[in-house]
Amino acid sequence: MAQWERLRQLHSVYQQQLDELYDRDGLPMDVRYYLAAWIEKQEWERAVRDYDLAMVLFQVLLDNLDTQHSRFVQEEQFLLKHNIRRYKQNFQQKYQEQPCTLASTILWFLQKEKEILETAELDMQVKLLQVEPEQMETDSQKDLERRMAGLRNEVQCVEHALTCLEEQQDEFDFKYKTHQMEGATEEAAKKEQDQNMKVLQMLINRLDECRKTMLSNLGKLLDRSEELLSVLVKKELLEWQKRQQKACIGAPDNVCLDQLENWFTCVAVCLFQVREFLSKLQELMGKLTYPNDPVKAQKPVLQSRVDSLLTELLKSAFVVETQPSMPQGKGPLVLRTNVQFSVKTRLLVKFPELNHAMRVTVSMSREAPVIKGYRRFNVLGSNSKALNMAESQTGGMVADFRHLTLKEQKSGGSGKGVNDISLSVTEELHIIYFDTVFEMKGLSVNLQAASLPVVVISNSSQQQSAWSSILWFNMLSQDPKDITFFANCPAAMWPQLGEMLSWQFLSATKRGLEPEQLDMIAYKLFGKQQNYDSCKMTWSRFSKENVPNANFTFWVWFDGILVLVKTYLENLWRDGSIMGFVSKAREKTLLKKKQTGTFLLRFSESVRDGGITFSWVEYSPTGEPDVKSVQPFTKVDLSQIPFHEIIRNFQIFEAENVPENPLLYLYPNTPKDEAFGKYYTDKTGDDSPYIKYIKTKLMFVSKENTLEAKSPMYSDMAEGEGLEPVNGLCGEAAGLSVDLHPLESPMSADPDPMLSGTIETPHEDLLLYFNNTNTFSSTEMFTNDHTFSEFGLQGLAGPFLQPCGSTYQ
Repeated sequence: MAQWERLRQLHSVYQQQLDELYDRDGLPMDVRYYLAAWIEKQEWERAVRDYDLAMVLFQVLLDNLDTQHSRFVQEEQFLLKHNIRRYKQNFQQKYQEQPCTLASTILWFLQKEKEILETAELDMQVKLLQVEPEQMETDSQKDLERRMAGLRNEVQCVEHALTCLEEQQDEFDFKYKTHQMEGATEEAAKKEQDQNMKVLQMLINRLDECRKTMLSNLGKLLDRSEELLSVLVKKELLEWQKRQQKACIGAPDNVCLDQLENWFTCVAVCLFQVREFLSKLQELMGKLTYPNDPVKAQKPVLQSRVDSLLTELLKSAFVVETQPSMPQGKGPLVLRTNVQFSVKTRLLVKFPELNHAMRVTVSMSREAPVIKGYRRFNVLGSNSKALNMAESQTGGMVADFRHLTLKEQKSGGSGKGVNDISLSVTEELHIIYFDTVFEMKGLSVNLQAASLPVVVISNSSQQQSAWSSILWFNMLSQDPKDITFFANCPAAMWPQLGEMLSWQFLSATKRGLEPEQLDMIAYKLFGKQQNYDSCKMTWSRFSKENVPNANFTFWVWFDGILVLVKTYLENLWRDGSIMGFVSKAREKTLLKKKQTGTFLLRFSESVRDGGITFSWVEYSPTGEPDVKSVQPFTKVDLSQIPFHEIIRNFQIFEAENVPENPLLYLYPNTPKDEAFGKYYTDKTGDDSPYIKYIKTKLMFVSKENTLEAKSPMYSDMAEGEGLEPVNGLCGEAAGLSVDLHPLESPMSADPDPMLSGTIETPHEDLLLYFNNTNTFSSTEMFTNDHTFSEFGLQGLAGPFLQPCGSTYQ
């Protein structure tokens, strides 16, 4: 495949690197694009040293540019025709006398392209290698499976040895009783009696050795069991708990318990068999014992040890499989008083004989921490349930509570005024406990499982803040029972925070954030840095403190975008059509070298509840790029018309009052209809189900560097009322007679609250609207609206201020 074609197929990250590479005067991207095949076939390396060859290639290059120019003339591609002619003139001025320099320049660009390709291929190899941890994990699991099989094999060997021991004891018992009977019935020869005694002594010695060997093997069996139990409890279960914590906040981690259940059950079965072996030894010792009997000395120690291991295993095996969650909640672990929630517990030791035999009871935190005003709750509903195998698809021992509610206890003395520490309701953490008793084969163990800390709210308006607390806790907490976490809350490193933010999109839309999107967010939070890995984000700055010059926090802004995407833009986001998190400066850099009509979609940086806008590039007759943007669309807009229909029907009046859609190519170069066509409605024009919106929506277009509105403006489509343009715009298109009052003074532009660095004041706004403006028939829509004071509209009072439908000069 040609080098240029390979570059065009790279991920957008590397295409941006390509854009930056060609942000130089040496070789325009258009020349590289249209002459790609010819450029890659030439011997530029030899031409650097060979003047004659360089001059030939220079002349052929000019001829090829002439050919392209002629084609654009025939196709009436005015801008491309103009650009190609300008490129040829530049080449003639710079390289006419120095063709080797041109060869060197082109060779340098080709080498840089190769470096981009090599970097992309290396990154791809790294991504492929990232499966190695999973492979290592698989190998670790296979090793654990082998060890489990070894444990089962040892148990079988000990069981066989115990059977042999019992047979040996039976043999000794039979011969000993026979010897006693012979001695009682007749006088045997003394020599024969001595021989029998030697046989009996040999049998008892062998029996003693077998008992010692048996006890030693049981000790080794417990050693192996203890090692496996340590791996299960301190590694596998702990890692599962960490995965569950991350999964609760959106991480795509595997939290299936079936494998752990198999391992826990295997070790438990083996330990119960050891208990049976010890009971059998006790039985054998009851039939036959002797001085220095090893069973009498060692059995109690082994019994205590096996019971201790079983107790530790069983206590660890009782877990909360599905954390508490409400239906229609933002996520698990946020509960609301008097609203039902569900939670599921599971015993990872599966014994069918215990089906429905163990009852689980639910309760809240027993002891209030020393926090002022800490609330207490009662658990209502069916708070006692039997562990059973019917409620699990895999036959596990589960108790699935589906109809629990919380009710706040009346205020008492507990937790009141005991400490200066005071937390908000959404920082107050509570734990739900689950208790049961395991009773089997003479062993009784009290088991308790605990949920991850939950936040209990009383109003749905607290959900957003409560969810941010759950995110922060499960991202950073090392102790899953630390309910005083927010009394001394740690800061998050950017890699942790960025990963968690990406999980929010991944869990909501099945597509996370790309590295370049995360870099933009990091830039917004920390400014320009060489490396963001060492940057820290405090809890207060994340969720409590408003961003500069705004009345909302970073989390409110981010979550507003997430909700907007999940509700209205999920398909477009999943397709990768929305660049989303991109700064205005970066947007300008990306668009200014693209063909006319190239546009990209980005999220508003100043809308509290989430907004999305698009910007596109046009070129002046002199070839200068002009990037324009529209006022953001919010959930109010998108609830009335899908965003892809907005893009499809978007029009502005250009020269001669001809409405045109300036949006042609989704960045970097995908035709608009190719990107969005599969989502278009079949009906168009007046038959469109969104015709009311299309005919009445007023929007503002700003040129590059103009700030977007802090609060988007929108009309009530049900009543057919449009936006108020601004003081000075007239209703001529609607047949109205309104005096034109130009703006007496330009309005100041408020800086973008999420944008760091200095901001240029806007210098021009153009009025745009969708299709037909004749539906505006009410003078009410042209009354003054104070909300427009938030927009930067400098320059509207000049020659750009035209009656609706007029031509802009």
